[in-house]
Amino acid sequence: MIVLGVDAHKRTHTVVAADPSSAQVGCLTVAATSEGHLRLLRWAEQFTLRRWAIEDCRQLSRHLEADLLRAGERVVRVPPKMMANTRRRARTQGKSDPIDALAVARAALAEPGLPAAFLDGPARQLRLLVDSRETLIRQRSAAQSQLRWHLHELEPGWDPPARTLALAHTLKGIETRLAHHHNTVADLARQLLQHIRHLTRQAADLHTQISRLTTTQAPHLLAIPGCGPLTAAKLVGETANIHRFPTPDKFAMWAGVAPIPVWSGNPQRHRLNRGGNRQANAALHRIAITQIRIHPPAQDYLKRRLANGNTKPEAIRALKRHLANTIYHTLTLDTVTQHTTPQALAA
Repeated sequence: MIVLGVDAHKRTHTVVAADPSSAQVGCLTVAATSEGHLRLLRWAEQFTLRRWAIEDCRQLSRHLEADLLRAGERVVRVPPKMMANTRRRARTQGKSDPIDALAVARAALAEPGLPAAFLDGPARQLRLLVDSRETLIRQRSAAQSQLRWHLHELEPGWDPPARTLALAHTLKGIETRLAHHHNTVADLARQLLQHIRHLTRQAADLHTQISRLTTTQAPHLLAIPGCGPLTAAKLVGETANIHRFPTPDKFAMWAGVAPIPVWSGNPQRHRLNRGGNRQANAALHRIAITQIRIHPPAQDYLKRRLANGNTKPEAIRALKRHLANTIYHTLTLDTVTQHTTPQALAA
């Protein structure tokens, strides 16, 4: 089995073929276009048994992945951190596209259980909507911060309560109060008010779309206590097809909630996993914290962990690991349900 490691860039893709002993047996650089992808496929035909390994940089590799999958090729995704670690362990010094591509291939050879690539489906639509809403929220936060400074300059001590600058009645009150000021700072503050209103409306519209799509794509996920539409959409979008992960353990490692053992000859202990997908990790953390507040089974689980000698952070990490299993099976169920509805079968 030859592994074809790909280092993807905006203008070019470099592919290195590595045999089972991790030795380089071929190298090719092509343009990052459909014609270049076709040239790659023709070049790869010399290797009868082959598998593609692509560094998981979706913005750069999505088009190449789609072309390879449509051609019937097997493709796996290699996390950038794993590729970087493999490159540092190699004897070759320096950094170049062929060195990086060979590191990708060697990482795929060393880790046979890497997640497989799939064509983008409805999950990508959710991810795009969630990312767009988060961009709007960041822009609104920046505008709110700037508005507070203008209000302080107009009237020292004028500081609206925290978390209220997106509320209609708060913005209306500020607008009424600004009517008594006639200078450049007040004009800028009024412009920021309109900008904040516009961003809030856009974010609300996206929230409505996300809620509607999440209800259709992940109804069982929404039934989990503490998992609202935005959190469910984040998990669905980041996971991008749960079947990429053959086991719940692989999913937990990808999400960064699989504790790392840190003991030798002493009582067994585990530390926080700082790797994995941080967006999925944050979504699981939100569910865990909410369940600790409102869900009796989660509260009982936390008490048992604390009674067994765990610290509270360790108990929360254990709960997140437990939730990862639940999320994995629930996403699997939602995927099966989604593909067996009359609408899906008709499609």
